[in-house]
Amino acid sequence: MMNDILKQINAGEVSGVQFKERILDKYDIACELVAFSNSHGGKLVVGIKDKTGEANALSYSEVQETTNLLSDIASENVVPSILIKIDTVEVEDGNLVIATVKEGLNKPYHDNKGIVWVKNGADKRKVFDNAELAEMMTDCGSFAPDEAGVRDATVNDLDATTIKQFLGNRFERVLEKKGLTGDAFNEASLDMICSAIAKGHDCEKILRNLRFIRPDGTLTVAAMLLFGKYTQRWMPMMTAKCICFAGNSVGSKVFRDKVNDADMEGNLLHQYDTIMDFFTRNLHNVQVGEEFNSMGKLEIPYTSLVEFTVNSLVHRSLNMKAPVRIFIFDNRVEIHSPGALPNGLTIDDIKAGTSMPRNMFLFNNAIYLLPYTGVGSGITRALVEDINVTFMNNDKAQEFVITVWREESNQVEGESDQVGNEVGTKSNQVEDLDTRLRHLDTDHDTSVSDLDTRLRHSDTDHDTSESDLDTRLRHSDTPKVSLSNKQKDIVNFCSVPRTTKEILDRIGVSMHSKNRERYITSLVAAGYLQMTNPENPTASNQKYKKVTTK
Repeated sequence: MMNDILKQINAGEVSGVQFKERILDKYDIACELVAFSNSHGGKLVVGIKDKTGEANALSYSEVQETTNLLSDIASENVVPSILIKIDTVEVEDGNLVIATVKEGLNKPYHDNKGIVWVKNGADKRKVFDNAELAEMMTDCGSFAPDEAGVRDATVNDLDATTIKQFLGNRFERVLEKKGLTGDAFNEASLDMICSAIAKGHDCEKILRNLRFIRPDGTLTVAAMLLFGKYTQRWMPMMTAKCICFAGNSVGSKVFRDKVNDADMEGNLLHQYDTIMDFFTRNLHNVQVGEEFNSMGKLEIPYTSLVEFTVNSLVHRSLNMKAPVRIFIFDNRVEIHSPGALPNGLTIDDIKAGTSMPRNMFLFNNAIYLLPYTGVGSGITRALVEDINVTFMNNDKAQEFVITVWREESNQVEGESDQVGNEVGTKSNQVEDLDTRLRHLDTDHDTSVSDLDTRLRHSDTDHDTSESDLDTRLRHSDTPKVSLSNKQKDIVNFCSVPRTTKEILDRIGVSMHSKNRERYITSLVAAGYLQMTNPENPTASNQKYKKVTTK
């Protein structure tokens, strides 16, 4: 019995308390109860020295006194009050009192001084961070961050084309009965689509009915994530950082490819497309079959990358002020998602297909824009593929990391020196990037923005691999051209179909024919963009969409 208690103490599942001079320290006991309630529960044992397991058994009268005192502390010194189960265990020379504390349903709990405590291994620690407090409330269901309001944002800040695509997928059967399919759907305005779904409804009313607009008129976080034109203007950290390093260390001063912040700016659909494009242009294609001309496939199965990417975007913690981080090294790929597994989930649970979404409202709606089934089988399907993958759930760092190991035959060797020579004249910029990487868990939006602005508007190419951005079409017969930074930004911006005005407004130039030729027509001719209505190039509803290759 004593050995079992000692093991539980060392694991942080049990806290031992010695009965001192017949009087327990009420405040210390309250802090322990608070910490267990805010974590995953635990047991408090009175009559044993913490961390040593040495018994100091209680007499019958001490057991009675301790039982009454623990009940009083749980109801008077823990806010909000909790219920605990108290048992007595007989040992040599007396008894132990064991108080069992369940994980609380009304987090965060605090002591009479207003301090929030959580377990930290076998010890406990104070919590001052608002994001961690919000995460506690999310974990127990008392706060839904995806349904929170986005201050000052309006419907005009949402992308009509993405909303139309969402409605088309969600109300496919309704629109089919109204004859709005195919070309008819493409040519219909958003208001026409909304009216067909519900007579007399415009876009704003539809979004209200679907709970994307709160009763007070503010947009929800989910609405901005799914439909926002420039989501990061309102939520700067709801983005992703994608970097391909030369070598196997995040501290490397040389990188092969990097997605600039401006290229990633947009809603979840745009972020998903940009991330998948990053994977396909930096991972190797391997030959399938013995014939020389047999089709190649990505070294890490594309379907697995899809599942891992969607998981990181949809299931990330919306309370943590950190971006999704995706790193490609010579020997592995890492996907860092803010927030540890929610609701007490374990790695074995998610491997088995257990689904307990952190952001339920977002999860139930993103299915109409992103490629996942919504039944919790994504990780399971990804593991069916022949890949070497490991998962790490870091409660302390509040991060979930997926690591996919590259096969030795696909690892990059002997290229570091070459890449280093190519970027040797850019050492100052590389050192700036390295500094940012070492501190990615903190908010450095200002310095990141400054660096990316310099890179985006320079007449020279600051990223070694970005000068070869057109290698994404390396398996295509389409003629290749060298793209300027503005043209690269346009290509990524058009992951969602865009009008001529939207494209030119994006890069801040006028609606002049020369600008249309330089920034749109030339990209269509080069095979980077395609018209949504190619049979009628001058159509008033003409839009342009990025050509994707897999």
